[in-house]
Amino acid sequence: MRSIINISLPKELSQKVDSLVKKGKYSTKSEFLRDLIRNRIEEEEVLGELKKSQEEIRQGKGKTLRSLKDLR
Repeated sequence: MRSIINISLPKELSQKVDSLVKKGKYSTKSEFLRDLIRNRIEEEEVLGELKKSQEEIRQGKGKTLRSLKDLR
């Protein structure tokens, strides 16, 4: 099921999105926005994992690896 949302963009941003669509980078403005949203969600997930790892290191749970063999 899809939800329809309406957004308002300044003319300059709208023209830049139009340009990307015309260049074939995206098939539609909607696809551009879906890709933008997916990327932002992924960034948030990666940042969350990074913060979690940093906290574990602060708590002394980290391990210094001297080579790739240490990953085993």
